[in-house]
Amino acid sequence: MIKWITLVILFATQQFATAQLPDNSLSPEEESQGWKLLFNGKNTEGWKNYRKDGIGTSWKVEQGALTLKKETDDDGRTRVIDGGDIITEGQYENYEFVLDWKISECGNSGVMFNVQEDPAYDRTYHTGPEMQILDNTCHPDAKIHTHRAGDLYDLIACDEEVVKPAGEWNHVMIRIEDGNASFFLNDHEVVTFTMFDEKWKQMIADSKFKDMAGFGQFQKGHIALQDHHDEVSFKNIKIREL
Repeated sequence: MIKWITLVILFATQQFATAQLPDNSLSPEEESQGWKLLFNGKNTEGWKNYRKDGIGTSWKVEQGALTLKKETDDDGRTRVIDGGDIITEGQYENYEFVLDWKISECGNSGVMFNVQEDPAYDRTYHTGPEMQILDNTCHPDAKIHTHRAGDLYDLIACDEEVVKPAGEWNHVMIRIEDGNASFFLNDHEVVTFTMFDEKWKQMIADSKFKDMAGFGQFQKGHIALQDHHDEVSFKNIKIREL
C-alpha cells in the first residue's frame, strides 16, 4: 500500500512539473530520472505503421500533436484514408509510459502494449492488451462494461470514471514492472492487474481474446496507438524504463 501511495504522489508531482513545461519536452528533473521523449512534437520520428515501413499519411503532426485525421476522399466521404495502427520503433518491458490524448466526438481509439510485430499476428491487438480511449457519452462501446475510457479493454473496468469529455485532453500513465501493472487516468489510479498468473489466464479465457493464442503472453514489446477510424490526437508521449 505504501508503495502505491508513493507512486500516486510521484505521478501527481510529475504531472505538476509537466504542466509547467512546453508540450513535448522534458524538464531537467525528468531527464535526471531517465524519462525519454517518444514524440518530439515536430514529426513522426520514432513511429511506424505495424508490419509496414513508414507511416500512413493520415497520421499528421498539427499544433504539436500527433493526430489521426479524417479527410474527404474522391467519393466525397469523410474518413481516415491512409492510417493504420502505429508502433514505437523500440520495445519495452518494465516502464512508466505517459501521454495525453484527445478523442473526437463519439470516437474510439486505444493504447496497446507488449505488441509483437510478427508475421504470425495480423493486428496489434492480437498480442497487445489495450488501455481504452473512448468518448463515453455517445460511442456504442460505452454501453459495455470494460469497454469504457481507461479500462483494460474487455478485461477490467476502471474503479472510477474520471475521463474528460471529447475534445479535451486526458493524461494517462501505464506502469508495468515484472508483470504488475497499473493504469492512471487524470491523476487517478483506475486499474491494477498482474499479468501471466492464473487469474490473468482466466480473464483472457473469458474475454473476446480467448482464441488469440498470442494475446497477453509477451513480457516485452512495442507500444501501439490505434487507428479505430476516428480522429484522435496524442502529445507529451514519454517513457521511463524501470
